Amino acid sequence: MKAVQIHGYGDAGVLRYGDVPDPRPNDDDVLIRVIGSSVNPVDWKIRAGHMKDVISFTMPFTPGWDVSGIVVQIGKSVARFQVGDSVYSRPDIARAGTYAELIAVRESEVAIKPRTISHIEAGTLPLAGITAWQAIVTIGQVAAGQRVLVHAASGGVGSLAVQIAKAKGAFVIGTASTHNRDLVESLGVDEFIDYASQPFEEAAKDIDLVFDTIGGTTQDRSWATLSPGGMLVSITSTPSEETARKHGVQSAFLMIGPNVAALDELTALVELGKLRPIIGAEFALADIKSAHELSETGRARGKIAVYVAQP
Repeated sequence: MKAVQIHGYGDAGVLRYGDVPDPRPNDDDVLIRVIGSSVNPVDWKIRAGHMKDVISFTMPFTPGWDVSGIVVQIGKSVARFQVGDSVYSRPDIARAGTYAELIAVRESEVAIKPRTISHIEAGTLPLAGITAWQAIVTIGQVAAGQRVLVHAASGGVGSLAVQIAKAKGAFVIGTASTHNRDLVESLGVDEFIDYASQPFEEAAKDIDLVFDTIGGTTQDRSWATLSPGGMLVSITSTPSEETARKHGVQSAFLMIGPNVAALDELTALVELGKLRPIIGAEFALADIKSAHELSETGRARGKIAVYVAQP
């Protein structure tokens, strides 16, 4: 099969497209013919070696941790799926990834794909969607009427977080550049803040949940927006517990893994018309180098889709 692998850490030039052996599924695996995948920041962070002290890989390895496709084979212990099922997944990051025509994924990590979106759209949803769901719902426990501040609301995770928070009945404030105002407002934000022209900490007050997707000074400035007892959830760096106590608020750092329950919740929102993945750029698998380079700029709108095969 065709796949993209790296043989050593480095810049986007280490990504190699070519022929590799087909995966050999275990008894509890579903073998998926990959149609859609996507690029997430974690992909190039791993490729560049930024996470080698957290998780080690045997070279060469195949990156990519979003997949939507069709089941072509099931292990003898698999009970939930049949050949021909349309599925999607954020698979185990320690196994061979989704930049490939075939991937073996544990049955416990696979969900039925939403019927009302394409495989290309669904292939952009799992990792970012699980992240947004856990930040807003599992950890943030957002309820109707609460005020939520989503940073980088035009990004892959932020755009989904806005929609999930709105689906829960929250008042949502989104930050982004003025260039992305129309996109963010189309997601249903109640208030838009152009971070370049207006200090968000002056415009956003009495916030129940801040979802920090940026870190650095953005995280530091976010404390002042929270109401007493509010929460800051970050996916970039661990918030200071001391600072949280000083402000009388809570904090959490989020790292995700495979989560079928969250995927099922995302599917339900998609089917209700309350959630849609935003695709800002599309690349063929053979052009994955350019896709990584775009992601590394930090300026991509929504998700970067990767076409692996025809439906």
